[in-house]
Amino acid sequence: MSVLVYQRPLKRPATMADLEALPENVKGEIIDGVLYTLPRPRPRHANVESLIDTELKGPFQRGRGGPGGWWILPEPGITLPGSPEFSPDVAGWRRDRLAVLPEDRIDVIPDWICEILSPSTRGYDQRIKRPFYARIGVGYLWYVDLEGHSLTVSQLQLHEGVGRWVELGVYGEDDVVRAAPFDAIEIALGEWWQTGAPPSGSAAP
Repeated sequence: MSVLVYQRPLKRPATMADLEALPENVKGEIIDGVLYTLPRPRPRHANVESLIDTELKGPFQRGRGGPGGWWILPEPGITLPGSPEFSPDVAGWRRDRLAVLPEDRIDVIPDWICEILSPSTRGYDQRIKRPFYARIGVGYLWYVDLEGHSLTVSQLQLHEGVGRWVELGVYGEDDVVRAAPFDAIEIALGEWWQTGAPPSGSAAP
């Protein structure tokens, strides 16, 4: 049975002290004053997170084969009023908004966030974090579905002062895509789903 995200009942807004009291094998986030605990990433999740970070960091952070001008960070600690610690799987900031990385947590809203969906976190990512990211003004949101082998790309648009997600595209399997805001390069999605297992129907050596 998958371990689900758990909302910790507190009679006050959660604080960093509540996060620091959690066991090492439990990840915590505070969103709108509520403490949520969730399992640490499993190997497939961690592998895809690393692939995305590496693929984007070269052209967009280091300017190798791409335009540069970004910071790309895996699981950064971000602090905002009412939410002193939340940590997307991968996040990115344009350097004209975040010129220098701080020593501690970042207090600037990301321009882009990527969350990797898994059976244990899917509901949390979609019900809690998706509307939260819209409220705080994240520009682009990627959802990578490990089970469905798909990438969903959304952009935030304002309607009468309220942020709403507009789906730009859903891609999957062996698609080679240019996905905003990183459409300066092509990304081969097929590499994200590889686990080292032999193809279906073939005999293992």
